Amino acid sequence: MTSPRRLRPAHVLLLVTLGPLLLALAGLIHPHGLSAATAHRWVQLHIVLLPAFPLLGLGFFVLLRERPRADLPGAATIVAWVCACVYAAGYTGLDAVAGIAAGTVAGQPGDPVQLRRLVLALYDTGDRLGHVAVYAFLVAVLAGTVALVSRHGLRVMPGTVVLLLAGYSFIDSHIFSPRGVQTMLAIGAGFALWTWAASLDRG
Repeated sequence: MTSPRRLRPAHVLLLVTLGPLLLALAGLIHPHGLSAATAHRWVQLHIVLLPAFPLLGLGFFVLLRERPRADLPGAATIVAWVCACVYAAGYTGLDAVAGIAAGTVAGQPGDPVQLRRLVLALYDTGDRLGHVAVYAFLVAVLAGTVALVSRHGLRVMPGTVVLLLAGYSFIDSHIFSPRGVQTMLAIGAGFALWTWAASLDRG
């Protein structure tokens, strides 16, 4: 088996939990609704979050950083990488459409009914992108589990269960407090459990 690049468990833990923790913190200040009064803060927050949402998938690349071989775990690793990229692209799209674009429209002067109709249309597009992204995240969890079980055994399963439950919640929770914040913390906990399972093989 190819040895992974040397990273201390503490460094791995930091990398895999950075995204979830940043998003949980952002969720605490995320407006609960979009209106003319919250539009500016909505837009600014989602601009800041553009690089943060992709970080949620970083755990798949850090924990599955061994060069894949021509076998089932190797194929599962590649699937996890691809799905993590789909997640990152899709959720960045949601952030841009339902966050930056919708917030910009909501903050414009004009007929509130007409502006709301445009905002809802942007929400609809953003939701579709977000659903594709989260479903890809869930597939990445399943594929990552196949790869990690081959290396570390069934002790990775607690992390998998937490990640799947959190991913299911993520479908409609976004990062809105309180459930969205709890979802992000649970994703961080799931990656932390995977990190723990992998670290046991390092003595």
